[in-house]
Amino acid sequence: MIKKIYLLFFLTFLTGATAMAQTTLDVDFRGLGFLDNREYKDFVARSRTYSGTRTALDFGLNIDSMNHFIVGTDAIHEFGAQPYFLKATPIAYYSFTGKNWLFDAGEFPREGLISNYPRALLNDTLMYYRPNIEGLMARYQDEHWMEMGWIDWVSRQTATAREQFIFGSQGRYRPSAFNPFYATYYFLLLHDAGSASVADPITDNGGAQLRVGMDFSHKTFLDSLSVEAGAMMSIQRTRGLTGLNLPKGFVASAYLSWHQFALFDEFYAGQGSTIYYGDAFYEKKFYNRLDMIWDAFRARGLTGQFVLSIHRTPGYTSNQEAFRVTYELGRRKIATIR
Repeated sequence: MIKKIYLLFFLTFLTGATAMAQTTLDVDFRGLGFLDNREYKDFVARSRTYSGTRTALDFGLNIDSMNHFIVGTDAIHEFGAQPYFLKATPIAYYSFTGKNWLFDAGEFPREGLISNYPRALLNDTLMYYRPNIEGLMARYQDEHWMEMGWIDWVSRQTATAREQFIFGSQGRYRPSAFNPFYATYYFLLLHDAGSASVADPITDNGGAQLRVGMDFSHKTFLDSLSVEAGAMMSIQRTRGLTGLNLPKGFVASAYLSWHQFALFDEFYAGQGSTIYYGDAFYEKKFYNRLDMIWDAFRARGLTGQFVLSIHRTPGYTSNQEAFRVTYELGRRKIATIR
């Protein structure tokens, strides 16, 4: 009798453990349509229109609730361009998702990971033309802290191509969900070496921001209200030729939203900074950008958004009009593999 009870217990445990460790297959589809017209009076060479569609389809093999393998592709088409797809980017990575930890390795989407970087450090055209990180990312997050580090290989060294990679980190601290105060920082550095056939000097280029802010979302009649202010520093050096140049400045921003409308204002004053993957406007000693945002339509996973941007620099006022349609299916299970 005792043996039968032990056997029944063992079979029940084995069945439960197998069910908990079931391998599943899921699918995700994402789409982005964009028409971004930029009339930059102080950057005539960059005054152009970006337009096209980006579609991504990937499949996930979930070994269990924490270990996942994702493969797929992300392709972009520019309106009127030939051939049809300008570029198809592979998606292929391993992802570990724990209670507090996230770790990705391979080619994985930047959206939702480093897409919140200030435009001074990572410009907003990257969402159109470089959707993936190619490298590693690790993030720890709990109710008070978030800390993340990442590395992105931009170019592998060949006889003609330069060796380039970006590494960065960001962090955020908030005392509690009820306290509006928070502090955050962002850092990145581009390592730019020569090709295998040319002994070019190594260049270091990047920047950092340290900000403190107050988040009053859902504490007023507005849906969202937050203000931030802090310091920015850029990093520029050509090894063996120049010393370390560290231009500095003051940054501030404010965001508010109400129903389908939002305003986002960014301000910079200080020494001009040249950050290769950052927004060129920060080369100026004064810059202000105001985004007026209207979510024209929303549905499940679908958003259509108009953005009118006014750019102010010494002696110039420029404008930018953008319309974007984004769609996110969300991961959907399609099979269980026993």
